Amino acid sequence: MKTKSGLRLGISLPQSFPGEKLDHTYLREYVLKAESLGFEDGWLTEGILSANYHLEPVTYIAHLAAITTKLRFGIAVIILNTRNPVQLAKSLATVDQLSNGRLIVGVGIGAGTANYPAFGIPAERRVARYEEAINVMKALWTEERATLKGEFWTLDGTRMKPKPLQKPHMPLVFGGHSEPALRRAVRMGDGWMAAGSTSTAESLASLKQIRGYLAEAGRKESEFWLSKRIYIAVDDDEARAREKLSAALSYQYGGRDQSDVGLAATPSRAVEVLGTLREAGAQHILINPAYDHMQQMDVLMNKVIPQL
Repeated sequence: MKTKSGLRLGISLPQSFPGEKLDHTYLREYVLKAESLGFEDGWLTEGILSANYHLEPVTYIAHLAAITTKLRFGIAVIILNTRNPVQLAKSLATVDQLSNGRLIVGVGIGAGTANYPAFGIPAERRVARYEEAINVMKALWTEERATLKGEFWTLDGTRMKPKPLQKPHMPLVFGGHSEPALRRAVRMGDGWMAAGSTSTAESLASLKQIRGYLAEAGRKESEFWLSKRIYIAVDDDEARAREKLSAALSYQYGGRDQSDVGLAATPSRAVEVLGTLREAGAQHILINPAYDHMQQMDVLMNKVIPQL
């Protein structure tokens, strides 16, 4: 949805279930409600080796696309080095076709290499592997006979069909906050999203930084996606909101202390913070309730979004 200020809003979708049981009725009701309320897109994360009951996002989107008609779907972010880019390119193109061109692809390099042995890949040359994987997918999506002679993969007149429905391919939104990551997003991507685990202050600084890199590269901000995922809890009692948000994020992040992550706020304070992000250049905000998803969606619709 687009607010009166022009800010576009997406919303996270339930993906992790502490009860370790999938509630199909709830998922259907939630995604259809998000679509009917006018949210622009629904977002998932990736956690292939998460200890939590966490659904795989590409497969999940194929299911959600079949029960919706307008809502776009994004993943922020696919940890690309733990995927085979040839197989992933095929899966994503297939989902873009099945969803009638409603897929947004977020890619990131991840926080570390601890899980690499489980995927049979070395820790060395992780950035080179990451960039080459992106080029492999782009080649398969855009070239009739893809050719690429890289360090890790070789395409020699390789054919892949169907291509994505969106041309030249699905929007590629990058994650990461370091200077190399931000410059890479400008050089190789169609957009950038600030992580939910970063503070508002850090995200504001990164927005300023990447806007400078866009200007250096001669790229128009209007043609580049600038977004922020924000874990949010809105309640008239701010202390209660913080307690619930911290508990939910502690589960999501494997028990680590998350007492300083996200926005736990009264409605008026939430409006203020989200407005600050918009003024700093964010064109899109991914609102991420972490608990009581349906109720939080109602609170946002009734007490926060009309004031944006």
